[in-house]
Formats: sequence, C-alpha cells, structure tokens
Amino acid sequence: MERVAFLIERTGERIGCLLNPESLTIRRVAGVQRRQADGGPLKAASLADDPLLYTGGGSTELTLDLLFDTSLAGSTVVSEDVRALTRPLWDLTENAMDSDGNPEPRLVRFVWGKSWNIPGVVAAVAERLEFFTESGVPRRSWLRMRLLRAQPPEKPVSAAPALPGIDEAMPALPLGSPPAAPAAEFERTIEMTGGAAPAAEGEPAPAPSRLDEVAFRFFGNAGLWRLIALFNNVADPLHIAAGKLLRIPPRPRAGGGA
Repeated sequence: MERVAFLIERTGERIGCLLNPESLTIRRVAGVQRRQADGGPLKAASLADDPLLYTGGGSTELTLDLLFDTSLAGSTVVSEDVRALTRPLWDLTENAMDSDGNPEPRLVRFVWGKSWNIPGVVAAVAERLEFFTESGVPRRSWLRMRLLRAQPPEKPVSAAPALPGIDEAMPALPLGSPPAAPAAEFERTIEMTGGAAPAAEGEPAPAPSRLDEVAFRFFGNAGLWRLIALFNNVADPLHIAAGKLLRIPPRPRAGGGA
C-alpha cells in the first residue's frame, strides 16, 4: 500500500488515503470516430476498414482502488465513521454550478509522490464498507474511483482556435444573423454558391458561400467549419466551387465530437 492524496482545486482541501499500486489502471481513448452519413456509418464493399473522422481530443482515464480506514494516522477528519473520509470524493460526482448557473466541473488533483500529479474529474465511485461497530457504523472503506484527466477550461467549449491564413481570411458573420434552426429543418446536403452576390431586398437569401456560414446555419457555431471540411475532404476552405454539394455531418454533441 502507498499513501496518496487528492487535492480539491477550488477549496484546497486535501484528502489522504492508501492506494494499492498493483490495481492502478490507465486507459486512453483517442479522438477518432467512424464517419457517419444520414443513414448511418459510411460503408463500401471495397473498404477494408470503416472511414474515420479525426476529431482531436480524446480522454485519459485512471481506475484507482483506494483504502480509507478511521485508524490511519494523519487524517484531517476525526470520526469513527469512515464515510466522513470518503464523502468529499462522493460529493465530487454531484452536479455543480458556477455563479452564473452554468455547469462547472469539480476538479481534483491526484498526487502520488513526485511521479504522479494529475488533474481530473471524478466520473464514478463505488464503495465497499467493512468493520462495522455494534451500531452499524463502518470504519473501513475500499473505494474504486474512475478519474478522467481534465484541465480547467480557458475558453467556452464551443470556441475554436484560429488557423493562420484561413480564419483571418474568413470575414466575420454580419451582426444580426439569425440563430441556427434545428437540423431537421434543413436538408443534410447543401449546395455552395461559390461567392454569389447577396440577395436583393425581398428576395430569398442565397445559399452559403463559406464553410463558416454553413457551420453557423446547421450548428449555430461558425467555428465548427473544420468538422464540415474534414467530413467532405475539403483541402482549401477558402476556394469552393459553385454548385459543389457538401454533406453535413451529425450535429456535434455537447462536450464531444460529431
């Protein structure tokens, strides 16, 4: 057994426990998804493997088996009930809101010696309680935790970083642009105008001529133009021929890829 600690970022609270190093499991999932069409995954008889969409990101997950015991020295919580020691970790799995009422992750840092210092979010906990007193109070806990590595967000999740020479060349969408309508109101393909002139007053608006306009129309977020470019293998998003049909991928899920 090794002594480890969890530091809660917001409050600075330290939670100490023991860890069995033989049971530590790390799992990495890359930011890759199978490409989808309107009817489901893209398939072709000539393909040996499904086409992939590289979305970036991914996830790193640690599975930790922890031991809490009321007889261990050094705890900041003095209690006969071991649940007083594990309750802060259970609380990290509850929903939290910031001052504006928006969902906010509860970050905790896993620290083990000088080799491990990982910030993350507690995704799940499960606890086995032992050594009960006559009144039914547990004094020992074996707790299994799933910890997803995470960093404090520096910008809204929907924001997309600029690409030199591309985003600067795409003019900003005009003020007063209508919000995106539900995806079901549009066809899942769209014909590009190739830079057609704006419609005159009273005439229907022309089809979009830029990928950021397409992304804004279907997803409500112009920064997701990269997803449409990847989905259609568009090498130069600034020069798209008039009449080209673009396939629109499924609406991105909150906090994830397409």
